[in-house]
Amino acid sequence: MKKNIVLFVLFVLPIVAYLFFASGVNSFTKLPTITPKIADLGDWKSLKGEKVTLNKKITILGFSGTEIVKNRGNFFNLNEKIYQRYNGFKDLQFVVICPLGTEESAKKLVESLGAFTDVSGWHFVFASPEEIKTYYAQLHLKGSLDNTLGTSNVYIVDKERNLRGRKDKDDYKEGYDTFHPSELSNEMLDDFKIILYEYRAALKKNHNATKEL
Repeated sequence: MKKNIVLFVLFVLPIVAYLFFASGVNSFTKLPTITPKIADLGDWKSLKGEKVTLNKKITILGFSGTEIVKNRGNFFNLNEKIYQRYNGFKDLQFVVICPLGTEESAKKLVESLGAFTDVSGWHFVFASPEEIKTYYAQLHLKGSLDNTLGTSNVYIVDKERNLRGRKDKDDYKEGYDTFHPSELSNEMLDDFKIILYEYRAALKKNHNATKEL
């Protein structure tokens, strides 16, 4: 009898525990909302002269500042660690808010990324300095834009325009620093996967799972 109990504890119980957590992680994990219902992008135009909306899209949102070419390494990090892995999802977009007057710099960056990446999911939109400051302020973040109206952080925004992140006192994270590839590969990738899990679970619950998510 004791032998059977020992065998159960050593071999069967670990397998049962693994299956429980593997199947349940999506049900019990949810990425907190840092700022609910942030503003949409209004009439700001992209490089192609198109309006871009945050509605019904999972968005990675960034602020380039005027030094786009100087900080291009940040975009290459984001492109390599996150974008290239997930750019096949139709419900995902990468949106960068840029100051008016930086269109040529943004175009050069897109051309550089396009040399080895399908850049259809990248959208650079342009606004005046005051509009950018006002937009960033309504995000109600602890961080701030630098004197070029940019930040190396990017933010996860869900389909309902909620800005998501970590709210634990000892693990607060409202954005992810593109200057550090390790942060993108670890914290951001983990949190981004949670967002995808949430939508997959919602689709399955509605019996409407698709390849998009």
